[in-house]
Amino acid sequence: MNDEIKIVIGSWGSYNACNERALGSKWLTLSDYDDWEKIEKELKKEGFILNGIDEELFIQDIEGINADNNWDYESPKDLFEILTESEVFIDSYKYETMQAYLEIYTFDDWKNLVNKYGSSWDSDISLYKNMDWYDLGYELLHDCYEIPEYLESYIDYKKFGEELSYDGYAEYSDGIIAVR
Repeated sequence: MNDEIKIVIGSWGSYNACNERALGSKWLTLSDYDDWEKIEKELKKEGFILNGIDEELFIQDIEGINADNNWDYESPKDLFEILTESEVFIDSYKYETMQAYLEIYTFDDWKNLVNKYGSSWDSDISLYKNMDWYDLGYELLHDCYEIPEYLESYIDYKKFGEELSYDGYAEYSDGIIAVR
């Protein structure tokens, strides 16, 4: 997958002690790890004392998640587990859907979907990539109805598409997302 989720993990003990690990771990690409124990092993190799000063971990920095102001600062382990359960590491469409969803909704909303539906969290979400309201209105009307050519000039496809925003459709940076 081209887009990867990377984090830098720090610990409150090291941060408060202002020791050499106060700046955290190196960047860790989460999809490189099968389970949390392997991440802990990597942290131990970097000198973290996980049963001591570095017991309470936090995420110092993150890349690859659209969660700017929607981020609630999960623990690194909780974040890893929810991302693993959602299957965004192994399915690029799920990753793309998560990114689009997080542009509109909060991380907590997304996490609740995953907690409720597991890896099927995205079954009621559709992406209409590279579409605007006009394109969406045109596609949906033509998929549902046989529209005679003489009526085409009377239809405001953009307005029809925009009306769908009251029904769970929203614009995101690459098109339209529908959450039903």
